[in-house]
Formats: sequence, C-alpha cells, structure tokens
Amino acid sequence: MNEQMIEINVNNLEEKYVFGKVAKQASGAVMYTQGKAVLIAAVAIDEKMVEEDFLPLTVQYIEKSYAASKIPGGFIKRETKPGDFETLTSRIVDRSLRPLFPQGFHYPVTITVMVVSADENVDMQVAALHAANAALFISDIPVVTSIAAVRIGTEGDNLVINPTLSQQKTSELDLLVVGSGKDVVMIEMRTLASEGEEGQLSNEFSEDALVDVIAMAADSIAEATEIFKENFTPLVREPLSLKLVEDKVDESLYVHIESSYAKEVEKAIAHMAKSERSSELKKIRETILSELESQGQQVDKTLVTRVLERYKKSVVRAMILDKSIRADGRALDEVRPISIETNLLPSVHGSCLFTRGQTQALVTVTIGDKKDAQMYELITEKNALSENFMVHYNFPGYSVGEAKFIGAPGRRELGHGNLGKRAMEPTIPLNYDGSIRLVSEILESNGSSSMATICGGALALRAAEVEITALTAGIAMGLVSDGEKYAVLTDIMGLEDHDGDMDFKVAGTSEGITALQMDIKLGGIDMSVLKDALKKASQGKNHILSLMEDAAKNIETSEALPSTENFNIHPSKIVDIIGKAGATIREIIEMFEVSIDLDRDVGGVKVSGGDKKKVAAAKEHIENIASMPVKKQMEYKVGETYHGKVKRIVDFGLFVEMPDGFDALLHISKVAKERVNNLPERYNEGDEITVVVMEQKGKKVELATPEFLA
Repeated sequence: MNEQMIEINVNNLEEKYVFGKVAKQASGAVMYTQGKAVLIAAVAIDEKMVEEDFLPLTVQYIEKSYAASKIPGGFIKRETKPGDFETLTSRIVDRSLRPLFPQGFHYPVTITVMVVSADENVDMQVAALHAANAALFISDIPVVTSIAAVRIGTEGDNLVINPTLSQQKTSELDLLVVGSGKDVVMIEMRTLASEGEEGQLSNEFSEDALVDVIAMAADSIAEATEIFKENFTPLVREPLSLKLVEDKVDESLYVHIESSYAKEVEKAIAHMAKSERSSELKKIRETILSELESQGQQVDKTLVTRVLERYKKSVVRAMILDKSIRADGRALDEVRPISIETNLLPSVHGSCLFTRGQTQALVTVTIGDKKDAQMYELITEKNALSENFMVHYNFPGYSVGEAKFIGAPGRRELGHGNLGKRAMEPTIPLNYDGSIRLVSEILESNGSSSMATICGGALALRAAEVEITALTAGIAMGLVSDGEKYAVLTDIMGLEDHDGDMDFKVAGTSEGITALQMDIKLGGIDMSVLKDALKKASQGKNHILSLMEDAAKNIETSEALPSTENFNIHPSKIVDIIGKAGATIREIIEMFEVSIDLDRDVGGVKVSGGDKKKVAAAKEHIENIASMPVKKQMEYKVGETYHGKVKRIVDFGLFVEMPDGFDALLHISKVAKERVNNLPERYNEGDEITVVVMEQKGKKVELATPEFLA
C-alpha cells in the first residue's frame, strides 16, 4: 500500500490517520495523530486455527516513557510490566473490538497500540480505540464493521462531547460509549464527587438522565462510524482466505437429545444454578456417547458436546422468555438471599462478609497515612500522582471449585477492582486526610462478584468509621432476547451471564447511579430496553441498600481501628512542637506511641495511634506546649556584659542560653586570645558563664568572653 493520509474532524476531535507508512509487514497498521499525541497501531494474525471454541484475541496498549520525554524510574531503565491504566485500556479496546469478528473466527490475533508521543490534553483511551479500529478495519482480516468511541463529560450544566483531559478533571460525569452505527456495544460510566453549597456531592445520575446522555452518545457514534467507513473502505486490503468454523448442529442428534434427555438437561440446569461449574452436563454427554456407541454409530465427542450445549442454552432461554422461570426458580426481578456480617476479623480496621446467593466476598479496609498512598505515573502528566483510595480484587480458583495456582492479578481482577473503585470513590470525603486500602477476597462465585465487592466494600468502609456520604450497592443485570420479545433479569448468576445477551452492572447510592459497565452480545440495544433495564436495576439496588442500611445500624467498632485526633494550633507554634532538630516531636512520638502529621501553613495537627487514651494524652501534651506564652527576644547592647548558661558544647564553640531564654553562639575563636583546642576541659554543660555581645542581627547573636576582649 502506498502512503495515504486521511484527516477526520468529527465529535470535537481532529484526527490524522497515515496508512502505508509504518509496520508494513503487519496485517494492518496505522500511524494515528491527535494534537501532539502519536500512536502506532498494528494488527497481526496467525493463520493456524486453534482447536478451542473461542476467538484468541490479544490486545496490548503500551505507553513508551520516551513519548513524554521521560526515562523510566527505578533500577531497570526500560519499560517493564504494564501499569494499571495500560491494562485497563487494553481491556476496553478488547471488549470493543471483539464483537466485530465473524462467528467461527478462531485464529490468534494480536492488536498492539503503542503511544510514541504523548499529549497532556489528549484522551488516550479514545485515541487507542480509534487507532486500533482503523488498523483492524483496513487489515486483511475479514472485519467489515467500524466502531467509534465517544466520551461525554460536563462543564458546568452543559454536556461536552469528547472533553479534553483538563476538562475531564472538573467534570461531574465520565461516560465512555463505544458502538457501531446506532448500535451500542460497550459502556463505561462513573460520576465524580464535587463540593456543593451544603457539602460534598456524589453527583449521582438518574436512570432517565443517563439514558438521554447515552442516546446522545449513540447519535455521535453513528455519525463517526459512517465517516470512518467512507474514508477507510478504499484502503481495505484483500482479505485472507480463512476458513471459519461452522456452527455444526446435527439436527437428528438435537432432536434425539430433546426427546430423550429433556428432563436430565433440566435437572442439570438446576444444578448449574448452584455453581459456575457443573459436572451434570458431562454425565449426560457420557450417557449419550455410550448409547450411540452401543448402537454401533460413529461418535464425534466434540459434536455431541456442542449440540448438547446448544440445547441447554435454548432450554434456559425458553424458560425465561416463555415461562418467566429462571434456573434457580426466582422471579425475573428477584434478588438472591443476602446475608451480611460486619467486623468479623478482630485485627482488621474494618471488614464485611457479604453473601448473595452463591457469591461471597470478604472485604477488608485498612486505614493508613498519606505516605501509604499508591504512587503512579501517567504519560499525560508531568509529575507522579498518588492514589489514596485503593481497591484490590482477588479471584482465587477455589471460589469456583477449580484447582488453580494463585498468581499475580490478571486483567479481569484489575478491571473488577477498578469498577468497584469507580462506584465507591464518589462517597469518600474529598478532603480525606489519609489513605484507604480496600481488598475484596472472592470466596465463592456464581455471578456478580464485582457487585458483591461494592456492597461489602461500602459496609467495610462504614465499619472502619470512614465518613462516607452514603452506602453504595451494586447489582448485575442480564437480558435475554429473541428479536421480538425480551426479558430483563435482575441479579444474574453465572449460567445467565453465559447464556444471556447482555452483561450490565449498575452501582450507586439511593440517590442514583455512580458507576455503570455494560457489554452487549447482540448487535446493539434499543434505548427503551436500556431504560427498562436501568429501572429494574434501580429497584434491585434499592432493595439491597435497605438490607445494607439495617446491617450498618449494628456495626460494632473494631478494636484494631486506630484512634485519630485532628486539631489546630497557632501556625507559629508548629516550630515548638517540632523542637530543635526534631527533638520535641520525637520525644512525644516515643512517649505516647503515636504518629504525628503537621501542616505548617494552617497549624493542623493529626495524631494517630492504636491506644485512644495515649492519643488523647498526646493531644493534651501538644496543646499544652502550644499554649505556653511566646518568648520575646531581648534587644542586646553591643559591648555590654551578660550572664548566661552553657547549653551545649560543640566542636566549633558553645551554645549559651541568654537571659531571655534564647540561645546564642560563642564561637571557639572568641573564647580566649590563645587557640583553644578542647572546650570540654574549660566548660561543662550547665556552667554559668559571662559573655559580651559582639553583634545582633535579628535572632542571631554573636558573643565573646571578657577574656578574649581583655
């Protein structure tokens, strides 16, 4: 392909796409420019099909330090493992592009997006999505659909399409919508707290308002995808001749399973409602295989597995659409039974065991100082940033009955932790003077463990006496549709997530939504269906919140919770609390076994410790020091004689306590006319001494002895 440059201005973005310039041996590549940001996206394919029934797609979003004129920090001076932002961006790109591949496409594909030049005002997630989309669309891979991404923010009372990063910092809404034409395929949403007239605002969005904003984003996406297709289509490469896996269905085998094993499959579905892994279908498969073999028929194990899975899926969906019956017998809008236990861990600052059906999360909160915050860097920021509210989500294999080694958190764990953080963060005090680490250990899972993390996390924060503005709850919604009729499912379990058409997670307070995440398996979703799903999600969320509020009334304070006293003294007294070379503050810390943080500008004092009595005593001690009258330094007359006391002896002289209580220096060269080599031979600390003032400049007083002046 010869070098081709295309400039596109749509939805407040000025983008430049250059094809045929870089990575020419890749299946598709583009050099993308927006402002000073330059990204290179490349697509590569392995033409050897995998045997497994899935699309082996790998997306890597990589930020190069040199893009921001930086050298990587730390011992190793090259990029190593990806940061959280890179991992989360890779996940967003993956979720957006995966639906574009045709059914039966089982070839390994990698999509790599590298940031080689950064711009502090460019939204790198939107840029990465558009660069990856362009490289994939013009590649020789048979993808014929283009996506577009739109982020919606606020500026005052106005909605802004694709706000700059500086605008995003003051926005009350962060909504990222990805779609193709009028079809929305992925949504990420959160609100950001702000300061209002009556205190902190979580800025929750109502369901109706959110649908209107998503509809606005869908219109912008439709406009962008039309422009992308029009400009990129002439550059599409000759598609590879790739065989797609046919969704084989042996109709006679399907009918045989339906007529002979219907009751067994229904029983298996009931078992699968209790766990994400079930051996019941495997037992049925083995029975079918044995039966067919006994009849002398040749048996394809893979085919039997696929046909049985399809029949199981059709039964699950028919039960829901035709009979409004779910596998576990619940009504479509019914939430599974919930049990809550708080502060069950005696040595933890705050804890909650939250159980909903067969999903269980043990969530803990640890309170720390500012220094405990997580330091991190963004390529769009010049200085390092600190994260004082951390949410860590862990999903061990045993939670779904798998014998699996526990290693470093993967993309799923980071994504679920990030969703929990986005949901709860608007309720954390904006001026919170410390750090919070919230950890969710998933002990059992059958759907919606990320939402259990949010519910348990909010209660763990309350148990740790963090003054959150409100409790936050989360609920996972599902959708089953046959094109004509649909059913919205409240609080979906693993089976319904697997066989349904939508995974829709909603979190918020009683006032509205603070975070939302949606992935559509259909071509898109009608806004009326989305509105219905949000309405039912609100009902389920409020039901859970009522149970959480009841549990919060009975929280007993953890004995491990540190005691903290925040108070103010006059800023001029901070130096007295610190003392000379930090001696006073060290003495207080050791005496009362506390930690102390000081704010010199406003005279703020924060005293923390494990013993409330010692913390209170330390506070009283500090206030006593601060209440002592301010010493005023005397105005000394040069040449006059004064009587003082040797305070400290150092190599270069004596510090003498003068009559006003301030110290002045008697330099070793001003002690005697002859050279003095060893001051301790002449003086001891505490000795009375007569000195003559030689000079006074502000607080600095220089002395000499009468002996020196004689």
